[in-house]
Amino acid sequence: MAHINLLPWREERRQERQQQFYLALVAGLIFAAAVLYAVVMYADSLIEGQNQRNSFLQMEIAKVDKKIKEIKDLEKQRERLLARMQVIQELQASRPKIVKVFDSLARVVPEGVNLEKVDRTGNLLKFDGVAQSNARVSVFMQEIDGNEEYGESRLKVIKRTSSNDDAIRKFTVEVNEAKPEAEGGE
Repeated sequence: MAHINLLPWREERRQERQQQFYLALVAGLIFAAAVLYAVVMYADSLIEGQNQRNSFLQMEIAKVDKKIKEIKDLEKQRERLLARMQVIQELQASRPKIVKVFDSLARVVPEGVNLEKVDRTGNLLKFDGVAQSNARVSVFMQEIDGNEEYGESRLKVIKRTSSNDDAIRKFTVEVNEAKPEAEGGE
């Protein structure tokens, strides 16, 4: 006799295939989740590494900025010291100058001229005085112009004190001191 299989083998096979499909689907999802997790972890490690490099660079930049500030402070201090040295050198060069100026002043004042006031502002000398005549003021100015300690003189004011012939003249003369010469030997 022939065997007839009346069992629902097609249905069982369909269920078996469905189970295999679901099992493959779950395995695929698990595999996809594992790959996604691995990718996320790798990206996180890259981000963390970059953050560490960034923080290291920021610390190094802060150190360099601090050194730059120190260098700028040192440059400012250097400039101040150079300025002081320049002032000291100028003072050293001009130290004997005032003595020479006043020594020569005694030689350039002619007879008949009396200085009442000598005012020095920087390199400008202002002489206020009295003279017996305009000619004596002119001689005083020529003596100043001929002396190497002074520059060119300028007459600011000259006036007569009275209408008599023997009246004195009040005058004001301005002159710049000559620049001090640089001493080569010292």
